[in-house]
Amino acid sequence: MDAIQVKDLTKRFRSFTAVDHISFSVVEGEIFGFLGPNGSGKSTTIRMLTGIVKPDEGTAAIMDHDISRDPIRARESIGFVPEMANAYVELTAWRNLMLMGELYGVPRREREERAGDLLRRFGLYERRDDQVRGFSKGMRQRLLLCMSLINDPPVLILDEPASGLDVESSRLIKDVIRDLNRAGTTVFLTTHNIEDASQLCDRVAIINQGRIIAVDRPEALRRMGGGLHCIELNFSGSVSENELSGFTCVREVRRSGDKLRLYVDDIDMAIGCIADYSRAHDLRILTLNTLAPSLEDIFVRLTTGVESDELAGAA
Repeated sequence: MDAIQVKDLTKRFRSFTAVDHISFSVVEGEIFGFLGPNGSGKSTTIRMLTGIVKPDEGTAAIMDHDISRDPIRARESIGFVPEMANAYVELTAWRNLMLMGELYGVPRREREERAGDLLRRFGLYERRDDQVRGFSKGMRQRLLLCMSLINDPPVLILDEPASGLDVESSRLIKDVIRDLNRAGTTVFLTTHNIEDASQLCDRVAIINQGRIIAVDRPEALRRMGGGLHCIELNFSGSVSENELSGFTCVREVRRSGDKLRLYVDDIDMAIGCIADYSRAHDLRILTLNTLAPSLEDIFVRLTTGVESDELAGAA
């Protein structure tokens, strides 16, 4: 069964089409990543799925409940944490959970049991009687996750759940996402962190300019680079990107810290060119590693239009 089904979903704001006839499905029990640059249509898609805005065309269903024809049942199937959300700061953590449980119609004894379990899981039980205004950003984000789970939803929608968090809080939230998923919760998340998507997600969809341009497993997307490879190297002297971008075998050069990354079709030919260049300019090659394209490389190529005709076939 599909936990989320989307077909030709479209949203316009006057003459601007924010989401343009997108279609995808999220299988029950998977972690599904929804990636795209700012302004690509991610947030508008989430607002439609959660019933905040109505689509102009197309359909979507959460756990087989149509978001337009059966919006209440669809919303009851979702736990949602928006990127810019906040708990009621004048209330305690416990009261926030009781209020959210009451809004969802969770019986009192049941919501008290769930609240205790959730606060313990997220390391907040000892602070349950403290006002939220004294919580750090990481603690508030953990509390918001507790609030989104108080009704035990089958689908959890997270919009940038680890954005701006410290390393410890970010790691905890990722661990909890994995635990929830292992327990059967379907997770739909947006993130700007490509590495998080690669580590967490069973599949990812990439959206750009309102259109889905790829949907596949992270490893399969990496293989979409085909024959494209990356050479990461460091010279003994200063070398600019422009000096190496003129090689006929090099498609692109990018700087990564103190190293240069060359994206090439033929590794042997490229290494030969690099060796010739270093001898001609009296440079030593300090490090040289060959890498397969990362998910970030594929993401950049798809969303900037580079290789888009070759790579969009997975959409």
